[in-house]
Amino acid sequence: MVGLTSAAGVIALLDEHDDDLKVYALQKLNGIVDQFWAEISDAVSKIEIMYEDTEFKDRALAALVASKVYYHLGEFDDSLNFALGAGNLFDLSLKSEYVDTIVSKCIDKYIAVRVQEQQDPQNAEPMDSRLKAVVEKMFDRCYQDGEYKQAVGIALEAHRLDVVEHSIKAGGPAVILPYVYDLTMTVVQDQTYRNTLLQLLVDQFRKLEEPDYVAINQCLVHLGDHQASAELLQKLVSSDTQADLLMAYQLAFDLENNATQKYLTKVTTALPEDAVDTPQPNFAKVKSILSGKETIKLQLEFLCRNNHTDMLILKDSKNVLDARLSVYHSAVTFANAFMNAGTTSDDFLRQNLEWLSRATNWSKFSATAALGVIHKGQLSRGLSLLAPYLPQDGVTASPYSEGGSLFALGLIHANHGDEVLDYLRGVLKDTQIEVLQHGACLGLGTAGMATDNDDIYEELKNVLFSDSAIGGEAAGLGMGMVMLGTASEKALDEMLQYAHETQHEKIIRGLAVGVSLVMYGKEDAADVLIERLSADKDPILRYGGMYTIAMAYAGTGSNKAIRRLLHVAVSDVNDDVRRAAVTALGFIMFRSHKQVPRIVQLLSESYNPHVRYGACLALGISCAGTGSLDAIELLEPMTKDNVDFVRQGAFIALAMVLMQQNEAQSPKAASVRKMYEEVIKKKNEDALAKFGAVLGQGIIDAGGRNVTISLQSRSGHSNMPAIVGVALFTQFWYWFPASHFLSLAFTPTAIIGVNADLNLPEIEFTSNARPSLFAYIPPTKPPAAVTVEKVATAVLSTTAKAQAKAKKAKSAESDAMDEDEKPEVKTEEAKEEEAKVAAKPKKEAQSEKLGNLARVVPAQLKYISFDKDARYVPVKKDVTGGIVVLLDNKPDEPENLIATTTSAVASTPPASAANTKMDVEEEEAPLPEPFTYPFGDE
Repeated sequence: MVGLTSAAGVIALLDEHDDDLKVYALQKLNGIVDQFWAEISDAVSKIEIMYEDTEFKDRALAALVASKVYYHLGEFDDSLNFALGAGNLFDLSLKSEYVDTIVSKCIDKYIAVRVQEQQDPQNAEPMDSRLKAVVEKMFDRCYQDGEYKQAVGIALEAHRLDVVEHSIKAGGPAVILPYVYDLTMTVVQDQTYRNTLLQLLVDQFRKLEEPDYVAINQCLVHLGDHQASAELLQKLVSSDTQADLLMAYQLAFDLENNATQKYLTKVTTALPEDAVDTPQPNFAKVKSILSGKETIKLQLEFLCRNNHTDMLILKDSKNVLDARLSVYHSAVTFANAFMNAGTTSDDFLRQNLEWLSRATNWSKFSATAALGVIHKGQLSRGLSLLAPYLPQDGVTASPYSEGGSLFALGLIHANHGDEVLDYLRGVLKDTQIEVLQHGACLGLGTAGMATDNDDIYEELKNVLFSDSAIGGEAAGLGMGMVMLGTASEKALDEMLQYAHETQHEKIIRGLAVGVSLVMYGKEDAADVLIERLSADKDPILRYGGMYTIAMAYAGTGSNKAIRRLLHVAVSDVNDDVRRAAVTALGFIMFRSHKQVPRIVQLLSESYNPHVRYGACLALGISCAGTGSLDAIELLEPMTKDNVDFVRQGAFIALAMVLMQQNEAQSPKAASVRKMYEEVIKKKNEDALAKFGAVLGQGIIDAGGRNVTISLQSRSGHSNMPAIVGVALFTQFWYWFPASHFLSLAFTPTAIIGVNADLNLPEIEFTSNARPSLFAYIPPTKPPAAVTVEKVATAVLSTTAKAQAKAKKAKSAESDAMDEDEKPEVKTEEAKEEEAKVAAKPKKEAQSEKLGNLARVVPAQLKYISFDKDARYVPVKKDVTGGIVVLLDNKPDEPENLIATTTSAVASTPPASAANTKMDVEEEEAPLPEPFTYPFGDE
C-alpha cells in the first residue's frame, strides 16, 4: 500500500461547513501532523478559529492539533497555551518528545509564576488553573511511579513545601531526607526560602525513629539558631545513655568545625553548668570542645607526630637564592612557614641563623610572623613563645620584628583569640609606631575573626582615622575580619565613607577588602552594596566590589554572580578589577570545581596577562587538593607564559591543586616538583616567577605534607576561616606579609579517634585501597658524592718483587688456618637465582590497616571502613575524617591509650589496675627549646 505523500486533501476538509467533517479532518491531521506539519502550518489559523469557536463541538481536538503544529514550528509558548486548551486530550502518560517538551515548559512556567507569587505577590500574574492541573497530574504520576526524588526536585523549585513533606513521608525519610538537604544547600539560591526549608528538615529529622542529630545540627548552624543548638546538646548530655553523651561530644566537635566564634560563644553561654556533686563534668567537656581547645590540641598532636617536611628542598632553595634580595628571603621564609605550619618545628631556622639575620625591614616582619604559622594552635603558650619579640615596656628593639610578632600572635590564636585579644588591644592603644599598629591590627583581626566585638572595632577605627597608610591598611582588613559576616550597616557606612575621603591607596584597598568580608555569606542581601561598589569611579573600590561578590556568594555557584563576574572580567578598564573578577570565580564555584576549567578556559588564553593570572588563581582556589587533570592541563602552558607574574600564578595554583597528591594519584606531581627546582636554579629567571616557584614548594608540602586547602568543611559547610584566609592571601600581590594568611586555610587530613574521656585509644581501621595510592611522597635524596678516580702510580721492579714475596708468605699462612673459617664461595648458579628473586616484584596488598592519628587524605575517605565487631566504633554513621568520637563496646576492659607527646604514661595500664581506665595527662605537644631570631637592633 502506498503511503500518503500530502495532507492537502485532509486540510481541504477544514473548509467544509459540516462540523462532523471538520472533526474527521482534525482526527486525521492529529495522526499525521508529525509528518506533514509544514503543510498543515499554512492552515493553522483555521484550526485556531475552530478552537476559539465556543459552539464547535470538539474544540479540545483543534487545540491539540494547533499545539503540535506550533511545537514543530519551535513556538513553544503558543504550543503550551494550546496544549492546556486541549484538556484531557493532552495525555501526560504518552512517551514522546512532544509531551516531554511541553510538560517541561509547563513546569518552567508554573515555577516562574509560583516564585513570583512568593517574592512579589502584588505584581504576580494569576496562576492559570489549567497549568496547575497539569503540574498536579505530574506530581500524581511521580507518586504512582515511585519517583519521589523527581517530585521533590520540581516541588523545591516551585516552593511547594506540601509536596516536599508528602514525598519525604511516602518515599521513606531515610532515602529522601538527605536528598532534600543536598538540594536545599546546592540548588536553592534564595536565602529566606532556604531557611524555611531547613526548618522543615529539622522537624522531619526529629520525627525519625532514630533522630539524625548530625543532620539536625548542620541545619541549625545554617539557620543560625544557637538556642536550638544548645538545647539539642543539653538534651543529649542529660540523657542516661552513653551513646547520647558521645553524640553530644561529636556534635560539639562538628559545631566547632563549622560555626563562627560568635555562634559558639552563644551556644556555650546557653549551656548550664555542671552540678557541684556531678561525678563527671560532662557540660564542662562540651564547653571545652566548643572553645576549640580540644580540636586544636588533637590536630597539633597529629601534625607533630606525622611531620614529613623535606628540609632538603628548603635548604637547596635557600642556597640557590641570594638572601640579600628581600623578595627571595621572604619567599623562603613563607615556604618554610607553610611546610612547617602547625608542626612547631623550627629546625630550619635554627640551622640557618646567619641566613635569617640578613632579614631587614618588612622581611624581618614576615620572618617573625612566620613563627605564628609554625606554632599555629599553641593557644596556652603563644605569649610565652613570642615573648622575646613582643614589644617591651618603653623599649623598642626593632619595630619590624615586634610588629611581626603581634601578627604571629594573631595567627597562633586564629579564630580562637579569647586569651590574647585584651593584650593586643593594649598594645594598639599604647603605640603610635606604624609598623606596630600594622601588626597589632592584623593580629586583632585574625584572632578576633567574626566576634562582632564593638570595642575591638572601635580601637581599629581609631587607627584608621589617624590616616597612617601602613596602619590604616591593616585596620581596614582587621575591621572586616572582626565584623566578618555581620553585614553591619554602621561598619559599612563608616568604612566606605572613609574610603572616599582618604587619599592613601593602601587604606582604600584595606577598606575595600574589609568591606567584602563584612558581607561574607550574605548572598542576595549584598546585591545593593555590590551594585554600588561596581559602579564606583575608584577602581580600588570596584576591586573591592569583586571580592564582595566572592565573599557574599562563596560556594553557592550562583549563576547571577558568575554572569556579573564574567562581564567585568572582559569589560572593566582597570586590570586589577579584571584580575579580581576572574579570581572571584574560584570562590563562588569551589563546590562544583569540575566546571571551573571549562568556564575559565577562554580567560586563560586572554591577551591580558592580569586576566590569565586571575584564571590561574581561580583554578587553584576551586580545585585545591583535588589533583584535577583538567585544571593541570590549563595551568601547565601558563608556567611557560611570557609574563613573569602569570608564571608565578601558575606555579602557586599548581601547588594548590596538587597538595597531597603522589605519583600514583597524579602522574604530574613529580614533574611539577622538578619544575619548581629548575625554575629556582635558573639564573636568568625573573624574580617574581622564582617567588611563585618557592611559594609553590611551600604550599604543595604544607603542614609536613599533612594538610590540604579546603574551602568547605568535612560536613559540607563553607569553611569560613579557609575562605577568608585564601581571600586575604591573594592580597600578597600588593603586600608580601599577607601570604601568611594562607595558613588559615590549611586543614589537617587525619582520622583522630577519641573516647568518652577525650583521650586517644589505640584503634584499628581499614583503608580498602593499595597503600601506594595514598602514601607520602618519598623524601628527596641528597646528591651522590662524586668519587675522584686515582691515577695509577708507577711501581719499581724492586718494589714489585718485594710485594710478590710478601703475598706468597701470607698465602702460606692462610693455608695453615682451620678449614671451617673459610668463607662460603657461592656458585654462579646461586648468584643468578638470588638476582632473580630480588628482581621479582612483590605483589602489593590491596588494603592496609591504619591506627589512630593516621593521615587520611580526602580522596581516601571513601575507602575507609571500621569493623562493626571492633571494640571502638564511630558514634556517627558516616566517617568524614577529622575528629571521630568512638563508642566503647567493652567498657569494662582496660583501655590501651596513646600517650600524647608530653605524656610519660605507658600505653598499657599497670597490672593492679585491671578494671580501671587509664588516666592520661592531656597536654599540647611540647615546644622546642626557645631561641631568639638573630635580628640586629635598628
